[in-house]
Formats: sequence, C-alpha cells, structure tokens
Amino acid sequence: MYYLYFLANASLTLRVTEFLHNVDHLSVGFITVIHQIDGWIVRVKLNDPITPQQHGDFVAYMNELGIPYEPEIRVQMALWSLETGQSPIDVMRRYQVAVVSHGDPDKSDIESFRRQFTRGLGYCPETLA
Repeated sequence: MYYLYFLANASLTLRVTEFLHNVDHLSVGFITVIHQIDGWIVRVKLNDPITPQQHGDFVAYMNELGIPYEPEIRVQMALWSLETGQSPIDVMRRYQVAVVSHGDPDKSDIESFRRQFTRGLGYCPETLA
C-alpha cells in the first residue's frame, strides 16, 4: 500500500519521518522524500496490509500535515525508478528532482539537506523551515 503526500515545509516532513520511524503497528517498506521549490513530496510504502482503522488513522494524520499528491510524469518516473532499485543519484540526474531520502525513515537526511541548502543560499526559505 502506498501513500503519496505533498507537505509545505521541512518541519512537517521531519514529523512524518519521525512518526514512521517510531510507530510499531505499521510495517514501513520505504519512505521517499523529494524536495521541490514549493514543498516536499513524501511517498510511503507499507510492507503489510493494514486494517481499515489503521488506514483511516494514518490518512487522517497525513491529511493534518499535508495534502494527497498526484505527481507529474517526471516525478512518477523518478519514484518508480527509485522503487526498482536505481540509485538516487542516477534518478536525480535523469529526472532533475532532488531526492533527499529513500529507504528507511531517517530524519538526519532531511536535516542535512536543509542545513546544506540553507548554507548555500545564505538564508532559509519557507519550505526549509
């Protein structure tokens, strides 16, 4: 089962990754985080089926933080390529997307990206807050 959401900033993205890292009742296969100029795309794949109650609870949680996302073809192809095992660097080059994290939920990837991006700009854009 997949969930694909658009989040407004890094803080919300960090909340999702931390939640998925700490939750016991969801078997997370992987999480993919892509940064775009206007926000963050988060895709979550669960390994095992979940109950309708768990699905409803997770969707409610995600809807509080972001909005369901329908990706353009370039992002769809990038997400599919990552899932089929292509390296994030190859995917970034081919599809011109910023893959921040792919695999186990890891907030350190997002925090590092935010630090490096902000340092390079000299200020912190709203999406990196």
